[in-house]
Amino acid sequence: MLITLDDLRRYAVTRNFPEPTTLQRALRRMGFLQADPIRSPARAQDLILRQRVKNYRAGDLERRYQELDVEEDTFVNYGYVTRELSALMHPRSESRVPADDQRLPWPAAQRKKAELLLEFVRERGEVHPREVDDHFSHGRVKNYWGGSSNATTHLMDAMQYQGMLRVVRREKGIRIYAIGQHWVGAEPQSRLKGVTPGQSPRLTSGGEAAKVDALVDAVVRIYAPLPGPSLAFYLRRLRFAAPQWRGELTSALQRATKRLSHTRAGANQVVDWYWPANEKALNHEVEQRVRLLAPFDPLVHDRARFELLWGWVYRFEAYTPAAKRKLGYYAMPLVWRDHVIGWGNLTLSDGGLKAEFGYFAGRAPREAAFKRELAAEMDRMGVFLGI
Repeated sequence: MLITLDDLRRYAVTRNFPEPTTLQRALRRMGFLQADPIRSPARAQDLILRQRVKNYRAGDLERRYQELDVEEDTFVNYGYVTRELSALMHPRSESRVPADDQRLPWPAAQRKKAELLLEFVRERGEVHPREVDDHFSHGRVKNYWGGSSNATTHLMDAMQYQGMLRVVRREKGIRIYAIGQHWVGAEPQSRLKGVTPGQSPRLTSGGEAAKVDALVDAVVRIYAPLPGPSLAFYLRRLRFAAPQWRGELTSALQRATKRLSHTRAGANQVVDWYWPANEKALNHEVEQRVRLLAPFDPLVHDRARFELLWGWVYRFEAYTPAAKRKLGYYAMPLVWRDHVIGWGNLTLSDGGLKAEFGYFAGRAPREAAFKRELAAEMDRMGVFLGI
């Protein structure tokens, strides 16, 4: 049966918003949740979860983090991953904090600092970065963005990425670290020396290939249905999740296009689309509901797919100079039924919630149902924020 772009649009919306469940089940269902520190009106991870968790409140993830089966780690971006997914990504080859130079070995001086810091954390069990900095006084370094960062924070970020450290909780948003689970009981020096600089092994067994394919399937479960170019884009980003397999991602993409369900569809641009083989892309009924989404919500995360499905350009403008913004500092995509029809900018002011909306068509839908559902969404947002 022919699968149209309308079918794919309905499928994308309905698969992203199943019946709300518990926080643990939602995290397990997703596998990965992207994080972002901006609060406008709440952090992205909280805004994403409020659409998928029953009675979710802003900050619940951080408050309940220690009881959940998740780790802070890097997947295609930084965020929260299930421990099952984390196990597929580790142990990583020696790599720097995710960047295009990640295959370069650690300098000897940095390796020595890591050995000393591991011993320090091992002795104390859990540490705050300020406690480490007070002890070692590492100074300042140039960060990935070209600015200046605390050298201790920079080193601990790198050690967390390597798996030497893990985030056990946060205090006022600051990561509190402990020894990574794969490094517990190991001598720091021997573990560091046991990692081959720039290591990028070839796949030597079906089991290892299955790990890479499982990472690919995790990406597809989160972001499907994906147009071909977007599938390739996300799979290239798996070099951050598992730098040891970055040389195998091209062949993994070839395997994926053969095992995933797919079709060709489009309006002005006909492309190949892919989604999990065990899911159906037809006959999905869409809720009569308005949703305000985080800019990083899986439904709108892929901007190329966004334009194919909804026919207009959405951009995240928090880092765009104010004079050049078209949508707003933290414009949240506005979904009505199975269409993203515009955006909303929400701010907390004098204990209340203020909203400004914009619409791709130039005006809001005139249906009474839309006005009613928009008001209901604003009420839900207020409860989520504790207003």
